[in-house]
Amino acid sequence: MKLETTILSQLVYNEDYCRKVIPFLVPEYFSDDTERYLYKTIQKHLDDYNTLPTLEILGITINQTVWEDGEQLYDDVINYLDNLNESKIDNEWLIDNTEKFCQEKSVYNAVMDSIQILDGKDKENSKGAIPEILSKALSVSFDNHIGHDWVEDFSERYDFYHKTETRVPFDLEYMNLITKGGLPQKTLSCILAGTGVGKSLAMCHFAASNLMDSKKVLYITLEMAEERIAERIDANLLDVSLKELEDLPKTAYIRKVERIRDKTEGKLIIKEYPTATAGTGHFRHLLNELRLKRNFVPDIVYIDYLNICSSMRLRYGANVNSYTYIKAIAEEMRGLAVEKGIPIVTATQTTRSGFSNSDPGLEDTSESFGLPATVDLMIALVSSDELEGLNQIMVKQLKNRFNDPVANKRFVVGVDRAKMRLYDVENSAQEGLIDDTPLMDNTEFGQRNEEAKSKRNFGKLS
Repeated sequence: MKLETTILSQLVYNEDYCRKVIPFLVPEYFSDDTERYLYKTIQKHLDDYNTLPTLEILGITINQTVWEDGEQLYDDVINYLDNLNESKIDNEWLIDNTEKFCQEKSVYNAVMDSIQILDGKDKENSKGAIPEILSKALSVSFDNHIGHDWVEDFSERYDFYHKTETRVPFDLEYMNLITKGGLPQKTLSCILAGTGVGKSLAMCHFAASNLMDSKKVLYITLEMAEERIAERIDANLLDVSLKELEDLPKTAYIRKVERIRDKTEGKLIIKEYPTATAGTGHFRHLLNELRLKRNFVPDIVYIDYLNICSSMRLRYGANVNSYTYIKAIAEEMRGLAVEKGIPIVTATQTTRSGFSNSDPGLEDTSESFGLPATVDLMIALVSSDELEGLNQIMVKQLKNRFNDPVANKRFVVGVDRAKMRLYDVENSAQEGLIDDTPLMDNTEFGQRNEEAKSKRNFGKLS
């Protein structure tokens, strides 16, 4: 039996299913004329009377129709009614497969429409409309939650107040301290750093740590190849430098990987997209495909990195400034985190001035101040010659919805760049970092930075 036949049958016999999927189905998803006509008839009856049509009602409606296209379609529709039956099918399975059906049909139709435009057969749309057409198609998704009823849902609300929130923990003491034990579900966190400071290093380390904690991890990269991210994960988990990894014999490599594999029940999927070509619509489709084809539902998702993603709502360069564009991407990304019930971690670049700043703030966020307003947690990574000499990197809280952002506002962690790894340092290294005094104020670098600030301020006063 075709899935289309099952969908039409359940729209007639299964009210719970019908109410959930009818908002997302459109006639164009049904390529067969007979099926498309039946769907339109079911949809119109539901709109007019707010009840499901019976086979008898459908038959009468069909007989009352003036068939301008001839009798053949009428005969086909009447005969098709015999295929509709009241079979019992698992609702969850059916909804999942209906969602996939809608996604596949939406993409197929968008591709066909784009071909029509390219061939010059669509006189209403230009080639510039193609990205928006494809973006809309890729963003198709079911959302069946209709809201919280304050009067009726008090029991569920009480249970929510008293349940232990699921979090994905870190393997770094101070990261767990500032997040109260890890990243909660339905949140967006962002790492701010300059080029080469350690955005990807940090996310690779966190992903490796999550894997060893038996979590299911999805790492999406738009900057580097899948193999390069995997290489960094290898260096971290196999405890070898990137250089040593190149020289490692295959037998030794396999032996090390197998030992790691035996220590965890987790899974790590790395997916690469070309720079600036993918956004939340693509990521949503990937998550759905992984769930259906591999039974893989991630506990956490890393996206490397936000600034080189595309927006599903806005087309870059089309009368849209960078502030609006980056803010839109962040909003879409956080929306995906809420929709899928997972924490998402991404990164962003500092501004040019922020790159050399010893004490970066939210104003140093590249391109958009709207980004910090959207995320739940934002930390800055700061490096200097002095810190590099100590094999350390400074972490500064810029925004924190999980905990008091003033407590442990700054702290340092160890960094092994050769092995793409972060680690805890002695508590003595954190002394003097808990107040508002920038970490490097007493260093040569910090003194130079303060002198530069003073000169700028003096110039403004004069």
